[in-house]
Amino acid sequence: MTDLPYRDPSLSPAARVEDLLSRMTLPEKVGQMLQLNAMDDLDEIVVGRLAGSILHASPSRVVEAIELARGTRLGIPLLVADDAIHGHGFFPGATVFPSQLGMAATWDLDLVERAARATAVEAAATGLHWTFSPVLCATRDLRWGRVNETFGEDPYLIGELGAAMVRGYQGEGLTDPTAVLATAKHFAGYSETQGGRDATEADLTPRKLRSWFLPPFERVVREGVRTVMIGYQAIDGVPITTSRWLLQGVLKDEWGFDGTLVTDWDNVGRMVWEQFVSPDHAAASAAAVGAGNDVIMATPTFFEGAQEALADGRIDEKRLDDAVRRILRLKVDLGLFEDPRAPVGERIEAVVGSAEHRDLALDVARGSLVLLENDGTLPLAGGLVADDDGRAVAPTGAAPLRVAVVGPNADDPHAQLGDWAGASGQVSWIRDGHPRELTETVLDGLRAVAPPSWEVTYARGADIVELGPDPDGTHFPDGQPRPPAALPAPSDPALLTEAEDAALTADVVVAVLGDEVALAGEGRSTATLELQGGQAELLERLVATGTPVVVVLVASKPLVLPEAVGRAAALVHAANPGMRGGRAVAELLLGLVEPTGRLPISYALHAGQQPVFYHQVRGQHGTRYADLTQRPPYVFGEGRSYTTVEYSGLELDAADVAADGVVRGRVTVANTGARPAVETVQVYVSDKVTSVTWADRELKTFRRVPVAPGESVVVEVEVPATDCTIVDAAGRRVVEPGEFELLVGPSSRRDDLLVTPFRIG
Repeated sequence: MTDLPYRDPSLSPAARVEDLLSRMTLPEKVGQMLQLNAMDDLDEIVVGRLAGSILHASPSRVVEAIELARGTRLGIPLLVADDAIHGHGFFPGATVFPSQLGMAATWDLDLVERAARATAVEAAATGLHWTFSPVLCATRDLRWGRVNETFGEDPYLIGELGAAMVRGYQGEGLTDPTAVLATAKHFAGYSETQGGRDATEADLTPRKLRSWFLPPFERVVREGVRTVMIGYQAIDGVPITTSRWLLQGVLKDEWGFDGTLVTDWDNVGRMVWEQFVSPDHAAASAAAVGAGNDVIMATPTFFEGAQEALADGRIDEKRLDDAVRRILRLKVDLGLFEDPRAPVGERIEAVVGSAEHRDLALDVARGSLVLLENDGTLPLAGGLVADDDGRAVAPTGAAPLRVAVVGPNADDPHAQLGDWAGASGQVSWIRDGHPRELTETVLDGLRAVAPPSWEVTYARGADIVELGPDPDGTHFPDGQPRPPAALPAPSDPALLTEAEDAALTADVVVAVLGDEVALAGEGRSTATLELQGGQAELLERLVATGTPVVVVLVASKPLVLPEAVGRAAALVHAANPGMRGGRAVAELLLGLVEPTGRLPISYALHAGQQPVFYHQVRGQHGTRYADLTQRPPYVFGEGRSYTTVEYSGLELDAADVAADGVVRGRVTVANTGARPAVETVQVYVSDKVTSVTWADRELKTFRRVPVAPGESVVVEVEVPATDCTIVDAAGRRVVEPGEFELLVGPSSRRDDLLVTPFRIG
């Protein structure tokens, strides 16, 4: 077979694909569309069902699967895929970065692109060709279990960060052996949940989709993303899996996407056993293929169902060929016919968890931390400097501090790594998590970087949840295991007393609170946002000691914080900061690094206060509930520094802008404190009168600007008039001439923004 045209790399990719397609039988074509779970029987997957792709394969099974594929009639190589969401989290020793929500808090496109590039280098060395990342869902309900996987709430920021990850994953092109396929997911509107429940029917109109949910996907299609994953949910009664309007009409025809579509896990089967819109797998297979899906993930019965539907004419073979053509093109472009890209031991040893990547993980973790409150307690001891080994040096003659590190997440590596990593449960070969010595918890970090003369003690103080069986059974109807029920852990008097005693004898308490992996992820939405278990009582007791308490929130999403947080000395939002997050937190507390992170998502004061995303549509009666404010405690874009920064002098070059022109202006940013800052200058636009209801303001661009102590910087801002759009009643994205406002400042709160009017003619 080596002399057949499809194996000739000198031919064009199109010619090779067409030659191979012409040689394939119908079962072989259907098999190419299958992506199956490599934790099952590989011989049945590759030889029996002729699957063209596998996922969740341990390195040894990748090698086994490659050899099985090599022995099939045409020797078509496999695509090997997995969820490398924030690092290659299912490979022991790989670099695990902060969660996407954590990365979003950096607002640093270059840093996020570099993290994706490092992930691709490590993943490719282990035999992975395809990562199911980035997630482009916009968080709408904080109870949703997958908030941690998102870049937050704003479509513009999501799109820019997503494009950065696509660039990092796919590198200079798929011929680069360190490149992996990026996946934009979950297309589209998946995060518009009912009650925060995962994969529920999404109440969305086409106009609402175009307004807030589709723009990030269109952005990464322009960036060249090669694959798109379909969401689980239905919209207006139509599962996305069968939405010809979205898959064919918008994505392929309107945007010109010529890449490959992949369903999410068992989307086709779910139409039979969960959504009940198909009577059997043949009908479901026909509907999925007809709508434009290419790769069918984790539905083994698609192999028989699609062939049955082909035999009786429910599947058009031309549509089948189009799907297979898109899959084969990926394999040709990756060069898999010449090199199946199996795991390479020497390469794994050289790049996986390398010192360079671990340093990068620390940089990303530093940037992901957001200082939300500070009464002057931070940085500890007024701020320290580090020696050559990175340990803080106490000033000569200064009294050593006693630091009590308290809380269930102070020394929990799994909570710090978060979902889609190590012990989060999606794969079988790394159930116990990553090697413990590679994850630096907050306790580890403080012990490593605090001056040797300081005393660092630890008390757990409380537990978060206790796991129990799901009352509906251990497995879903398709055979997948149900996650255990996570029940609040009771307060433990002994743990509380130990923590209280530690606080009483300390100069400062670092209370590391939050949630854990049992409360985050797919199928793990929460009915409440409060701190679970004994954490609220723990914090109340700690604050009552009178010792200053610094609260560090290591959590998958913004939580509703108890009243005692208002009496704490400081509050740090840390998301799931990854394998080096604990050291980053310690450096921040000691002033070895500056707080530069900004929230990509708003906090709620109460679960019933939602939604709290900043770009609310105008037109509501009043501005509060009868019993509660609608003002969120912390909002999108917010974050403090260890200095003071002031904005002034916002002005425009011209107040009248042509429809094809650019709104140009400048603002002065002054550092009036004694420490350096990196200020994230945020630029919003408000369309004053619109033909349909619209958001009060929307982020249009931002700039991260270093500002030295005592320095003033004039920051230039530009917004093309063509970006000042709404989606009108006909579903068209248009610029409506008229009066606008440019709003510039340090957060999305109107109170924080300088405002100047302009007009688009």
